[in-house]
Amino acid sequence: METKLYNQDGQEIGLTELSDGVFGLPMNVNLVHQVRVSLLANQRKPVAHTKDRSDVSGGGKKPWRQKGTGRARHGSTRSPIWKGGGVSHGPRNDKNYSQKINLKVAQLGLKMALSAKLKSGRIMVVEKLDLTGGKTKDFKNLISKLGWTGKSLLVVTSQPVENLTRASANLPKTKVVSINNLGLLDVLKFHNIILTTHAVNRLAAK
Repeated sequence: METKLYNQDGQEIGLTELSDGVFGLPMNVNLVHQVRVSLLANQRKPVAHTKDRSDVSGGGKKPWRQKGTGRARHGSTRSPIWKGGGVSHGPRNDKNYSQKINLKVAQLGLKMALSAKLKSGRIMVVEKLDLTGGKTKDFKNLISKLGWTGKSLLVVTSQPVENLTRASANLPKTKVVSINNLGLLDVLKFHNIILTTHAVNRLAAK
């Protein structure tokens, strides 16, 4: 399949070939949702942590003898029913929320998301992106020439480009990634995507 090719001044300079296996797939919402949930779960790092009865201090001695006091029997002040005792069924930071997802399924979800973006007209292929310096002003002018301002933007390059990364760091809703770091969550999060021709070729090769 073919799509329009632009230069970094926003001028159409021809057509470029896109892989049908990456940009021409039908959408499977359930599969994409499954991959997204698994990726978010694998990023989850629990912070909330309570002490159970084995973690709290004290309670080594039986509070009072078993019989003859008229009070309820207790073996330790660490019991959850005691003030200062352990918490039962509280959150723990050692809980594992990760979910296994097959590599081929994860890759398929990414390709479906890219295909959906292209069909909705939210992917632009640019011949190359060059910045002489890493100034935010220059990057804003570059995006303005391409006509994609006002929406969240993901710029995908074939390899890490320090100037682009540094120039976009101060811009909200803007991110620059290389093909090796491109994931489904970024594709779903950002409204528009700009791909360089080298990035398109590397994506098809992967």
